[in-house]
Amino acid sequence: MQSIKTYQNIPLQKIKIEDVSIGFRQVGTGEDLVFIHGFPTHGYTWRKLIPRLSAKYSCSILDLPGLGDSDWSANTDFKSSAQARYVLQLLAKKGINKCTLIAHNSGATVARVMAIEAPEKIDNLVLFNTEIPNHRPPWIPFYQQVGLLPLVPFFIQIALRQKWFVKSPMGFKEAYTDKTMFENKNNLGPYLDPVTNSKRKIIGAFKYLKGIDWKVIDEFETNHQKIKANVLFIWGEKDRTFPLAIAKNMLGQFNTKCEFKIIKNAALLPHEEQAEAVNNAILEFI
Repeated sequence: MQSIKTYQNIPLQKIKIEDVSIGFRQVGTGEDLVFIHGFPTHGYTWRKLIPRLSAKYSCSILDLPGLGDSDWSANTDFKSSAQARYVLQLLAKKGINKCTLIAHNSGATVARVMAIEAPEKIDNLVLFNTEIPNHRPPWIPFYQQVGLLPLVPFFIQIALRQKWFVKSPMGFKEAYTDKTMFENKNNLGPYLDPVTNSKRKIIGAFKYLKGIDWKVIDEFETNHQKIKANVLFIWGEKDRTFPLAIAKNMLGQFNTKCEFKIIKNAALLPHEEQAEAVNNAILEFI
């Protein structure tokens, strides 16, 4: 519970970039770590890592447009490349000239685009359970296609209020190996409550989801070699969304130092299930 209070007590800033407003929190002093969440989470997903890492580093936690405490307009570009552009502009505004990016699933796609576009700014990439070239995770392409159709967000809001749906393969079944985590509202509640209670929030979430760019992801197969940062993959061993056996194929796609750390008894969200092991892996690497 202490980690949850620590995250919630970090003051929220709203950083205006182009036509979006990015929720931003900063805690700690030292070299810069920048945390980029994936879908359908937001900055809260890092709550169990921040207390320990902020004791040694300056930790910047952001909410990408469409999720968390961000905001967007009718003209916002949600594509992965645009999200990377927003974050790079945010770092410039905050005077962060060099950093380590710590990023999860679709946020790690954004992080890789950043590392290719601005290699001088990124020393290390720590990437969790992220998109893999030429692999499509279950249900995501389907939700991308239908999520913004008329009435679909309304029906998804209803479905997400049902425990059976949340625990189903169409919901969050593969998020955790420890299924008792579904019973604690402090785990999924902060992600589900906003989108089930707000039409704008659920539309924003589907706009974010639709922006995940599979062409960019597939091109990583060759573009990974353009990354100059050192790379650490941290992977939940039981992840069925981004299977470990396929993920390991990415190791040979980099020309820099690249390591792969497997987290036992964890699935899609290893930093939420096994925070101590994940923190140890990050600190050893950086």
